[in-house]
Amino acid sequence: MNTADDRDLGMHRRITRRDFINGVAVPLGGALALPRWAYAAETQEAERAAEDYPPTRTGMRGSHDGSWEVGHQLRDRGGWDMAGATDTGERYDLVIVGGGISGLAAAHFFTSQVGPNARVLILDNHDDFGGHAKRNEFHYNGRMLALNGGTLNIESPERYNAPSRALLDAIGIDLDRFLANTTESRGMYRRMGLGSSYFFDKETWGVDRLVKQARGPGYSPEFLAQTPLSGAARDDLTRIYGAPLPDYLPGLSSADKKARLATMSYTDFMLKVVQVDPQVMWFFQNSGHGSFSVGADALPALFAWQMGLPGFTGMALEPTPDGVLADLPGGHHGRQRPGGASIHFPDGNATITRLLVRRLIPGAVPGSTQEDVGTARVDYARLDPAGATTQATRIRLNSTVVHVGHRGSGSSRDVEVSYVRGGRTSRVRGRACVMACWNSVIPYLVPELPQAQRDALAFGVKAPLVYTSVAVRNWTAFQRLGISYVSAPSMYHTQVALDEAVGLGDLRHAESPDEPIVLSLARYPASPGKPRKEQHRIGRQELLTTGFATVERRVRDQLGRVLGAGGFDSARDIIALAVNRWPHGYSYTYNSLYDPLEWVFSSTDTRPCVVGRQPFGQITIANADAAASPHTDAAILEAHRAVQEVLQRRAMPSLGSA
Repeated sequence: MNTADDRDLGMHRRITRRDFINGVAVPLGGALALPRWAYAAETQEAERAAEDYPPTRTGMRGSHDGSWEVGHQLRDRGGWDMAGATDTGERYDLVIVGGGISGLAAAHFFTSQVGPNARVLILDNHDDFGGHAKRNEFHYNGRMLALNGGTLNIESPERYNAPSRALLDAIGIDLDRFLANTTESRGMYRRMGLGSSYFFDKETWGVDRLVKQARGPGYSPEFLAQTPLSGAARDDLTRIYGAPLPDYLPGLSSADKKARLATMSYTDFMLKVVQVDPQVMWFFQNSGHGSFSVGADALPALFAWQMGLPGFTGMALEPTPDGVLADLPGGHHGRQRPGGASIHFPDGNATITRLLVRRLIPGAVPGSTQEDVGTARVDYARLDPAGATTQATRIRLNSTVVHVGHRGSGSSRDVEVSYVRGGRTSRVRGRACVMACWNSVIPYLVPELPQAQRDALAFGVKAPLVYTSVAVRNWTAFQRLGISYVSAPSMYHTQVALDEAVGLGDLRHAESPDEPIVLSLARYPASPGKPRKEQHRIGRQELLTTGFATVERRVRDQLGRVLGAGGFDSARDIIALAVNRWPHGYSYTYNSLYDPLEWVFSSTDTRPCVVGRQPFGQITIANADAAASPHTDAAILEAHRAVQEVLQRRAMPSLGSA
């Protein structure tokens, strides 16, 4: 779905490899035409090879065009016409719907327990594997640059469940070695004197102004003096970070205070209870974005307290026991959940998915260590080779599943899975099926499900978000401005950051501001004041109706304004950008403003995620939605559970014989 902005490509056309040939970033403003020598410098074969390699594709990525249209047709039609479906004749021991972390983990657990000869087919609607855990890869002046296009961290690995830790070990991830190898680089920005800053935009404040923040909690008098804030707002910011505040709920026990805070938004707490000037909330209005893709208006004040936000120092709240409310998602730049440091590979958790594929299909991802996977070039032709082969596990991309149902009876009962690829509907059969896609789509794919289970699966509404990766020629503007991170609460992208200074093997991070780097920008479309689920639905519609040209124009304008004083020029300095659009992003997590308290504070079996994930015949469910948690280890744990259900519900004596 495109807007009129997509047709206005004279000033804002899509950036391709032709725009940065041989290390020359070609201005897109129309002042310069692409020189003939630049066209001649790159062969058609090289350009075609780059465009055919999913990680290097730019423009609109994430839920890219071609990945969602069939699913929306299925939804709108209430089903799929199966009359013309072709039986491929393929028979598998397990068919997995969804090639994200949970789907790949399910394949790993299944083949690990049953044996490498088990026949497994993974179907995914995208042009790349990994689900949200994908990478954006750029090549410039002989350098490979990479950044996460989605899932960012291994958060608090010491809190990981046993199946997740076992999986990381099995695929060759050594977190201690990675941390040891990146200890020095991770402190590079701090050693250079680069820190955080805020950008006050003229649309909100009447002036564009970048103000660097001093290290430590709160806001210094020097920082406040440079802002366009009113005197009252400055005083309130000083007050809430100063001496202990009053007890705003006197006479109540700690437990009763927490119960009250659980049903009050952080915005209401700050404005009505702490009574700060409304301008103060500009700093905190997006506090829930990195965790829930909604802002402080939909963030329980209790969650804000646990996240370390101000306003609670005088309330004598007792520390939260470990494990209670500890599963707050960390998000893109959000506060990590308790349990220690998070681990960020250069391409985020795409390192996990690439190592999983290497284990499942060794010939597809060359190398043998976590370090060499950083620069490994995936052989996508090996994922699903044509013709009769002995390859046991296959990953079939660009394949949108439209129907899953049981066939046969008794010992011959199996599952038929139909999918659309290249406009044609095909079907395969498996002795079992793991649904590792979103909960919300499962009722459309498996119409046989009981109504109560269908309703439970449809309960959660996934949170939309955008991660935009911008490759730039250098980062001297950041150095001159003394910053590595910019918070812009009221701009299109609310966060702009240099990527974390870590490398992986030959995938080397920039060590000098003169070297190219990838900037990380984040957007969480929300509609403050509306119920949380409605905000998610509105945000999703916005993402699907906003074209790449619009986002590119916003990126160029924002970076030019934020970094212009440091000498940044968007037309000159941007190499390429990839907009990772995730209309169905974070899994829905229970929120005490909108959901029953027992769903939030206990693991009751009445939660929709538990009701929805129950096995149905030979069909089981594995995804992060099934845990009501967006964490990677939750997705892995649910995959482990689903595979155990498969093996428990049906013995498979003839594995590999199909």
